[in-house]
Amino acid sequence: MFACLETFVDSKVSPLGGPVTDIAMKQVADNADPADRARALAAFKLGDRAFYWLTRSAAIGVLLLLGGIIVTLFAGALPAMEAFGFEFLWTSRWAPQLEPQPVLGALGPIYGTLLTSFIAMAIATPVGIGVAIFLTELCPASLRRPIGMSIELLAGVPSIIYGMWGFFVLAPFLTDHFQPTMIALFEGVPVLGTIFAGPPSYLSLFNASLVLAIMVLPFITAIARDVFATVPPMLKESAYGLGCTTWEVMRNVVIPYTRVGLIGGVMLGLGRALGETMAVTFIIGNSFRINGSIFAPGTTISAAIASEFAESDGVHQSALILLGLLLFVLTFFVLAAARLMLRRLERRAGS
Repeated sequence: MFACLETFVDSKVSPLGGPVTDIAMKQVADNADPADRARALAAFKLGDRAFYWLTRSAAIGVLLLLGGIIVTLFAGALPAMEAFGFEFLWTSRWAPQLEPQPVLGALGPIYGTLLTSFIAMAIATPVGIGVAIFLTELCPASLRRPIGMSIELLAGVPSIIYGMWGFFVLAPFLTDHFQPTMIALFEGVPVLGTIFAGPPSYLSLFNASLVLAIMVLPFITAIARDVFATVPPMLKESAYGLGCTTWEVMRNVVIPYTRVGLIGGVMLGLGRALGETMAVTFIIGNSFRINGSIFAPGTTISAAIASEFAESDGVHQSALILLGLLLFVLTFFVLAAARLMLRRLERRAGS
């Protein structure tokens, strides 16, 4: 019966859609034996029900997993919350071995996390978008694929390799050439003199930020290139026909058309930068002291947890878990803010 049904439907399908198919299936179903029809409907219903519960279980499982992580972090951080309270957020001292009561504060790691992520995104965003523009508009066709693949391969390099490269190759170069130049250039200048104050250091916030920028660059470039490819060619050709340059086309046509996707790619890179651990731990210095210079050592939340968790216990370990909970909350609010901004841009574009 079903073989005849498939033959009949294939011979009657309209090139425009399904009305003819629906009529054909209804006619065959009406002429079919009631027992066969009931058996087929039961099989369809069973398959649909199994598919529904399978997908629903997967969705519920993800929510349960997220809830379990939050509960575990909160339970582990509870002793530190009770011991330090809200002062944990703005205390900059980190002395877990102090007697009789340790003094632990999250201000240093929070400062380092936000600063390194900000510097990394300030470097990676324009470079990544510029590379995407080159690949989509200016690059010769013979080089477009090799360059694109090379950039995408950067995303597959393990973070510990970035950390080792940053420590053994990048840090010596920056310490011997870049940092002394910037220190001499801005010495005595208000504000900038503090930001670029010396002495040069192998382990610094800036070195970690530069490695983070290299790590998030492939994500921003890949997403920017993909969204640039969605721009209708007619829009760009019309702008070129009016005499616009490539820069004017990108600034007035392509980027406004794809701004939602670009912001999404930047937020994806920011999420990677906030939580990066091993590469940062290698070259940031793991110092909890807050310094106004970006050439001074520092630490981030993830680097602090990675460097001290194995040797911690008691309230010290609980404070590290509380740092993890703070990183979770910080990442959540950053991504939530990005979603709200994207929704507002979509509404503005729709209106």
